Amino acid sequence: MTDHDHDHDHDHDHSELSAIELRVRALESVLAAKGYIEPAALDALIESYQTRIGPRNGAKVVARAWSDPAYLAWLRRDATAAIASLGYSGRQGEHMVAVFNTPQEHHLVVCTLCSCYPWPVLGLPPVWYKSAPYRSRVVVDPRGVLADFGVSLPEDTRIRVWDSTAEIRYLVVPLRPAGSAHLDEAALAELVTRDAMIGTGLALPPGQPT
Repeated sequence: MTDHDHDHDHDHDHSELSAIELRVRALESVLAAKGYIEPAALDALIESYQTRIGPRNGAKVVARAWSDPAYLAWLRRDATAAIASLGYSGRQGEHMVAVFNTPQEHHLVVCTLCSCYPWPVLGLPPVWYKSAPYRSRVVVDPRGVLADFGVSLPEDTRIRVWDSTAEIRYLVVPLRPAGSAHLDEAALAELVTRDAMIGTGLALPPGQPT
């Protein structure tokens, strides 16, 4: 079963990624030569979004929701405020909605028009999230897209596709993996991947390398 709310053939083309990287580096070089940017400052900004502001933030949100019933209820009721209470807010994350996976329902996020993405909790969007094949196919064949990512769900699990917009960004709270009841929040956060919070992945089983 599938459903598309708020209302892509999936691609992992490394040659496309290399071409984009080359174009970005060329543009950086031109801008730096003209004195418009400071390379060290730009590197620091990118590193910040990839690590400190990146998916680790969202993983901490999920881990808190798994551990604290009161926080879970708050996240359901007002995700923007609940996320901000942990210090994660700002541009691209002003209006957040959390959606919660269950054994009966799996959530998947896309932005069909461009690449709206919750930067404060997930960092920079992956290349595939912005690609036209993902954005188009995930709406019509979400189960096939999940299979491309190595995710196989029971046939009776409903898949809901949420379309991010400039007004609303979504965070998927994946199912807590079996065998994790003994773990504290820090250890739980290590099980939460970026893809799990987009819906193209699942939380890692305890003991599996990240």
